[in-house]
Amino acid sequence: MKSTHVPGTNRGKVFMFAISTCVWCRKTKRLLKALGVAHEFIDVDLLEGEEKARAVAELRRWNPRASYPTLVIDEKICIRGYDERRIREELES
Repeated sequence: MKSTHVPGTNRGKVFMFAISTCVWCRKTKRLLKALGVAHEFIDVDLLEGEEKARAVAELRRWNPRASYPTLVIDEKICIRGYDERRIREELES
């Protein structure tokens, strides 16, 4: 899957599954940028065919409901939805 990398401070591997038109996804992207955290994201709705199917399958591995945004940190922690308190808690340490 081709993702977009946003530079910043390394706080581990931070990856977000998003939808380009989702207000909560945009808020999460802004929060990560404001925190200065290096991360990657993929706007699943902009993908097509097999690439989209692979992205959704990977998303469902972390979040069976496939809701957005889904933030995965170090392939251990999964934050579903916009949860500013928890995102800050996990990434500001």
